[in-house]
Amino acid sequence: MDDIADHGVRFGRIAAMLPVRDMAAAHDFYTQVLGFTKTFENGTPVGFMILKRGDAELHLTLQPKHKAAPFNVAHLLVDDVDTLHALCQRHGLRILKSLQDKDYGLRAFVFADPDGNRIDVGQRI
Repeated sequence: MDDIADHGVRFGRIAAMLPVRDMAAAHDFYTQVLGFTKTFENGTPVGFMILKRGDAELHLTLQPKHKAAPFNVAHLLVDDVDTLHALCQRHGLRILKSLQDKDYGLRAFVFADPDGNRIDVGQRI
């Protein structure tokens, strides 16, 4: 098999695709709590949505029977992990891994969004 790197293909952005049971509720959470902005939606009812905040981009897909995976589905780097951790606590989100300094150079925690999607959040130490 040929190595793709040998063919000069450059990769652009890659975005996490999060399954959600209720698109309106997911939109409200990500925009009102985490400050994302909707930049695109598709379908009637809406079955796909793109949200952005800074360099972060999330794609939401409507999956009414979604069951959350038992592993992290997205990793988010931020510049103030302590503030985001406090915000998550204030909004009653489940903190799955407590905030702590990791030996790999990040201060990090993991929370579950309202659909149970596990988001790993970190800040470089």
